[in-house]
Amino acid sequence: METKSTTVSTPSNFIKNIVNEDLKSGKVSQVITRFPPEPNGYLHIGHAKSICLNFELADEFKGLTNLRFDDTNPVKEDTEYVESIKADVAWLGFQWDGLFFASNYFEEMYNRALVLIRKGLAYVDNQTADEIRETRGTLTQPGTNSPYRERSVEENLDLFERMRAGEFKDGERVLRAKIDMSSPNINLRDPIIYRVVHAHHHNTGDAWCIYPMYAFAHPLEDAIEGVTHSICTLEFEDQRPFYDWVVRECEMPNVPRQYEFARLNLTNTVMSKRKLKQLVDEKAVDGWDDPRMPTISGLRRRGFTAEAIRNFSREIGVARSYSVVDSKMLDHFIREDLKLKALRTMGVLNPLKVVITNYPEDQVEMLDMENNAENPEMGTRQIPFSREIYIEQDDFMENPPNKYFRLFPGNEVRLKNAYFIKCNDFIKDENGKVVELHCTYDVETKSGSGFTGRKVKGTIHWVDAKSAIPAEFRLYEPLILDNEENEDASFLENLNPNSLQIIQGFVEDNMKQAQPHDKFQFFRHGYFNVDPKHTTSDRLVFNLIVSLKSSFEV
Repeated sequence: METKSTTVSTPSNFIKNIVNEDLKSGKVSQVITRFPPEPNGYLHIGHAKSICLNFELADEFKGLTNLRFDDTNPVKEDTEYVESIKADVAWLGFQWDGLFFASNYFEEMYNRALVLIRKGLAYVDNQTADEIRETRGTLTQPGTNSPYRERSVEENLDLFERMRAGEFKDGERVLRAKIDMSSPNINLRDPIIYRVVHAHHHNTGDAWCIYPMYAFAHPLEDAIEGVTHSICTLEFEDQRPFYDWVVRECEMPNVPRQYEFARLNLTNTVMSKRKLKQLVDEKAVDGWDDPRMPTISGLRRRGFTAEAIRNFSREIGVARSYSVVDSKMLDHFIREDLKLKALRTMGVLNPLKVVITNYPEDQVEMLDMENNAENPEMGTRQIPFSREIYIEQDDFMENPPNKYFRLFPGNEVRLKNAYFIKCNDFIKDENGKVVELHCTYDVETKSGSGFTGRKVKGTIHWVDAKSAIPAEFRLYEPLILDNEENEDASFLENLNPNSLQIIQGFVEDNMKQAQPHDKFQFFRHGYFNVDPKHTTSDRLVFNLIVSLKSSFEV
């Protein structure tokens, strides 16, 4: 597990400026933020931005950050999701100061709803969901009052108590805030704040059959915990007047303030837990942690590091304007993080056997190889070399085009950290595919020998056939295609059929000790992670994290 992050100075942004002013003016004495996910799915890269923002903001100002589960919907929530969220936040390098559940406040929320009823600011409505929707009005037309809006305080108290006692079926009664059905803000047109749901809750069991709506519960939770800066995404901006109304009219002793920022949108990426769950449920992917998924667990399994995700989150910044971030930017940060950390080794993904006909049949020699040319502190290792090796199939062409500098009949190349070899002959199978090359080597051209004779233009990588370890390589492309020609299609219709390619190859024999989550740079191929789900004691599986090069520039 990665070490915990230390306090960093985050780039300036409008929320940080607000916090600065609040502290200077004495409006707040200690910053308290929170990360409040609903446990109805696994966290994704968009949540990582919010996690980093809340935790790092509080850290910088020596404040506190709570991890709070907004578990007000028993139908969709599960302990599995709770545990996965806790694991993801910890893996990203953050430690919460308080761990809370909205469900722990259900009694307090119920009592605050009673406060509203007694003040004449909430009423029990018998209308169906469709009837309430039809009478809410539109953006240009006001809503119409419910026929039950003027019930007496006593009647509403009685009905609300009976709702809690379980007398009504799902949907038969709701509790609505009594605000203004003609408000230009539809969120203030008597929103529902409690509904009847007879369902088992992951935390409270069957203790409750009425549950607060998120928009009512969330401000109460912030106020109960003393949150000073309630940071959320822009889709909640229209909810802010109701947020403030709840805190004020429920007479909460602490008054939090809500601030909105633009959510993260990535190219070729689904950023909806509902859609991600659909991918999992329909088995379009290998679970929530499929390396093609933008979930934190999926990115972790693919091989992304917490440091790369934190650096990415800081770089994209915090703004109020909507924008789409190129997913290649995230790739850039994992390359930057791994380039000095990852062992550079050789793996052949599409093997073609090469027999070096003039090399002694029983000879094996050990050649020196740097573990990372850019980081000498990583030292060196020795790799075996013998008469038979594997190279990549596309490092040989029978009839090459101009400026092809790899192997072809009569041409000579350098084997990385080994010798010059020259192709003399090849063997084809019954289908006409080249399956074996016959080459000769020049003993005087050994790497490190000081050979200064002729030059060759091509250098290719290889692995020793006698000692090579079989390995599976999983190559990934974006799961979702940004299809401008089919914008109206279901996102499932834009799934990339080539998002996963599984191939069988070989790696150096020193890789037999590789452990899940070990990361390597395979020459010319990219950065790879040992897959923790499918790797076993006798089977190595590598996930492609990212290719070596990108056109993206920060």
